[in-house]
Formats: sequence, structure tokens, C-alpha cells
Amino acid sequence: MNKKAEIALHVAAWIIIFFTPMMYNGHNESIDVRRYLCFSVAPMMLAIVFYANYFHLIERFFLNGGRKQFVIYNIVMILSLSMLLHIWIRYSHHFFLPDIKVVKQPRHPLEPYVFIIRDSFNMLIACVMATTIRLSRRIHQAEDARKEAELKTLRAQINPHFLLNTLNNIYALTAIDCSRAQKAIDELSRILRHVLYDNERPFIPIAEEIKFLNDYVSLMRIRLSSNVEVRFNADIADDCRASIAPMIFISLVENAFKHGVSANDNSHVFIDIHADNQTITCHIRNSNNPKPKSDHSGHGIGLSQVEKRLELTYTGKYKWKQWTDNNEYNSKIIIYDTKMCNN
Repeated sequence: MNKKAEIALHVAAWIIIFFTPMMYNGHNESIDVRRYLCFSVAPMMLAIVFYANYFHLIERFFLNGGRKQFVIYNIVMILSLSMLLHIWIRYSHHFFLPDIKVVKQPRHPLEPYVFIIRDSFNMLIACVMATTIRLSRRIHQAEDARKEAELKTLRAQINPHFLLNTLNNIYALTAIDCSRAQKAIDELSRILRHVLYDNERPFIPIAEEIKFLNDYVSLMRIRLSSNVEVRFNADIADDCRASIAPMIFISLVENAFKHGVSANDNSHVFIDIHADNQTITCHIRNSNNPKPKSDHSGHGIGLSQVEKRLELTYTGKYKWKQWTDNNEYNSKIIIYDTKMCNN
């Protein structure tokens, strides 16, 4: 929850609580400001207990091992405020409600204590609510920190894995054609710029990510034989302002070239990316030429990283479907994230 939404929620809740005394006016009674001021002290006491805990006691004691002090401070505060409230309600009629004649009746000796216990219970609820909200907030903060740390770890794993495959491609090119190898190095320099700088940002414009993928595909095309058909199609709406987590599709593209390219048979790799302000879709199709069991290159690292990054970055806002159709492997990711647009 952002700061403005949190403040708005607090204001709305206390408006409701502070207007509660107005509910006890009769249908034929006019709204009496003096009567309201007299009885509005009760919700004011609730607010004191709530925010004393919310801003100070919970952080200083409860969350830092001082729970005994936390309980003692709250007991003293709640009992003191309850007694003050009882005294206020009992003696403030002379100042705020002078026109109302109070008929004195015999009082039960335990009556003051009943009201003090009732008010103490109400303040205890305010204390529990403040503690619950702060603990929930701390849990969410810890979860966000854990996700961010895991994402950083995944990015650190992606970079060397990707670079190793790319350098292997350039190494193969040097034995075939030096001029093509130089072109590959130029392609690699742009790719490295993306890996070293853009990969550190949580989100980048979709156009930048597509340019990076296109550079990678161009680099792969240089070393492929004529029996391999490669298509890269990117369809971005003119008004598209969508952003995406950097390098989230690269492992899928690597996987398509690794398992979709055959040295002898006709094969293909087709990559289609569509983006607008509602969804981002990446559909990759490739010939199904799985590596033999003796080939342990990659070890499935890339696909597991894709799954982890999707779950951490787009939890509940994506679909990933993988299937084989007519000896063609398909991988399709659709991202539905209302926060992926730069407004």
C-alpha cells in the first residue's frame, strides 16, 4: 500500500469512528454540537491508544524484544485513559450540557468499574488493531526484501550463463569467417551494454528489450546454416508505454536455438512478440530437436530462472504455456500486469 492510500484509509476509518456518537441522536432531536463534543472524547481516547502503539510502542518494544515493557506501558496507558474518560463523562455535563437536568438515582457501587472495564476493553481492541496492522506491514516489507534479494541473485546467475553461451558462439565463428566474427563482436558489444546496465533496472521499456532480443537473434543467425529458418517478429502498438523486467525472455530464446536447430535436417526458430498497454505476449516456436542425454550443457538453468523470475515479478499476473505440436515445441508467455505501463 502506498503512503497516500494508507493515509486515506486512516482518515476514512477515524471519520466513521468519530461520527459514531451522532448515531445516538433521536429522530426528532437536532444535532447538538455541545453534546457531540462531550461524547467525542471517547473516540479520541481510542485514537491516542492506537497511534501511541502504531508510531512508538510497537516499533520500540514489541518488535525489538521488549514485549514485557510493551504490555506494561499499554496496561498503564489504557487504565489511566479509561479512568480519565469516566471522570470526564461524569462531570462534563455541567459545562457542555447545562440545559439537561440529570436525575440522581441510587448508583450501584460497582457501576464505575463496569464502565472503566468496558472502555478499557475498547482501547485494548484499538491496541490489538494497531499491533496487527504494523505486524502485517513488517511481514510485507520482509517479503518484498526477500523477493528483491532473490531477483538480484537470479540476475547474477543469468549474466554469466548468457555470456558463456554467446562467447561459445563467437568462438565457433572465428574458425569460419573473421569478418563475420567481427560483426558478431559488434553485436555482442550492444548485448553486453544491455546486460551490464539495463539488467540492473527492475523494468525497462518493451522497445529496449525487443531491440536486445533482435541483436541476439542477429548474432545467432550469423553462425546458422541455410537449412535453419529464423523469424523474429515484434508487433508493438503505436501508443504502447509498457515496460517489462529485463532479460526475462532471453533464456527461452536461447533454449529455442539450443533445441530447435539441427545440423543436418531442416529446422526453424520463430519468435513473435506482441505488446500493447494491456498485455505482453511472447510466443516462441522451434523444431523439436532435443539434446541427447549425454549432452549436459545448460542443465535446465535457463527455464527454471524464467519460471522463478515470472513468479517473483508477476505473481498471479502471467500465464506460461508449453506444448509440443507436430514435432514443434511451443512456449507462450502472456503477462497481464496493470502496473507495467509508464504513465
